Amino acid sequence: MATTLHEPPRIEEVSDSSRPKSSSGNGGWRNLVPAEGGQRVAEQPAPPPASTGIWVALAAISMSFAALTSALIVRKGGSFDWRHFSLPSILYWNTSVLLASSVTLEIARRQVAAFMGGQRDQVRNPARWLYVTLSLGFLFVAGQYIAWRQLRAQGLYLATNPSSSFFYVLTAAHALHLLGGLGGLIRVIHKLGKSVLRRSTLDATSRYWHFMDVLWIYLLLLLWFKL
Repeated sequence: MATTLHEPPRIEEVSDSSRPKSSSGNGGWRNLVPAEGGQRVAEQPAPPPASTGIWVALAAISMSFAALTSALIVRKGGSFDWRHFSLPSILYWNTSVLLASSVTLEIARRQVAAFMGGQRDQVRNPARWLYVTLSLGFLFVAGQYIAWRQLRAQGLYLATNPSSSFFYVLTAAHALHLLGGLGGLIRVIHKLGKSVLRRSTLDATSRYWHFMDVLWIYLLLLLWFKL
């Protein structure tokens, strides 16, 4: 009996030009680049950890002081024993000191950036204004202590009245956070001396310090209107 041999099927090679093009632009599994210029988005570097962390910290601090503000307003509204008193006069001098520290820090940030950018002949001592900012920060904390002493001289302590309690709590909370900023400045100066300072670290410290400045102005206005 004769055996019939069938011819095997032919596999036609499809050229690249005749292959169907995917509308997504992914090119199968070999190319995972997004379509329509998405490659630029994918190649953008992530923000530095210092920059991300500082925004998270500022958001947490803002919520904390917002809660304290809400508590002050509610306590004053439902209280018949609220005692108004004049704020210590040194607080206004402290405000000018803190504003000056933000100016000196901005000068320091620009000089350090120029020094790190290679302009070392023009900036011989980049840490000088950082030390000035640090000194003004410690001067502000010392002024806050004097303000507490002045308040105690009026017979107002932490447990004397709800109004004096909020004064001590708000100003002490700000001073503690400012001490954190002073620690950040010391860290920046230390890293700058070892030539391992990163621009992101300096920028994050500057943002935190300027935020402390704005926060203090807000607290001063709050205390002036509510106390």
